[in-house]
Amino acid sequence: MAFNSVNRRFVAGLALAGFMLAAAGCQSSDNGILNFGFGKKDPTAPPPPQDPKVLASQLRAYCPKVTLRDGTAFFNTYAKGAAAKPKKKKADAAADAEAAAAAAAQTGPDGQPVDPNRDPAKIIYQASITDVTRDCTHENGQLTMKIAVAGKVVPGPLFAPGTVTMPIRVAVQHGPDVLYSQLHQYQVQVTDPSAATQFVFTDTNVVVPEPSATDYQAYAGYDENAPVATTDKSKGKRKKRVAAAATN
Repeated sequence: MAFNSVNRRFVAGLALAGFMLAAAGCQSSDNGILNFGFGKKDPTAPPPPQDPKVLASQLRAYCPKVTLRDGTAFFNTYAKGAAAKPKKKKADAAADAEAAAAAAAQTGPDGQPVDPNRDPAKIIYQASITDVTRDCTHENGQLTMKIAVAGKVVPGPLFAPGTVTMPIRVAVQHGPDVLYSQLHQYQVQVTDPSAATQFVFTDTNVVVPEPSATDYQAYAGYDENAPVATTDKSKGKRKKRVAAAATN
């Protein structure tokens, strides 16, 4: 009887140990976490995240945004020249007072002197850019853009009918690298002193290398600091002098 009791305890112990091993096997064989590298990974587990890359389809649809730099949305045309100053007479107190009043008139509201070449009272036209847009095509390893600038010209205090020449620059950059930059002397005819004249300028030949990422930046706006091409009359005068000297 004692032998049978021990035997039953032994069988019960084996059964309990087998159940625990089976349970442990069920927990470790599915996901490979507790199998010390010998089990298979869960085929339904999501793959590890990859580095984000721009697809070719996204690059073909990419068209860089056009923005206006600070201070490039307005352009004023001023009247040139100033009234001749009367000659000052000796010991003329009235002339001194008139000169002082003229100097005070050249001072702005902030107390700073007014640039005579940029006096608001001498504005002929004031032009402004109200909107910019673009269109892009991708072909043969190049990106071709059409950049349009819309705006208006408003008559100023010294309005006179005529042609306004506005320096409009269009540029495309990739970081610090300038891929395209072109200054256009765009002309608009203004004849109505009572209303603004609308205009639309388009640069259709903006060609840059095909981008490898969506990191190009396009700009459009007025560039008053650009040098204006002028005819060098002094060269012609020098040539005439040389020719005259040669004949003498």
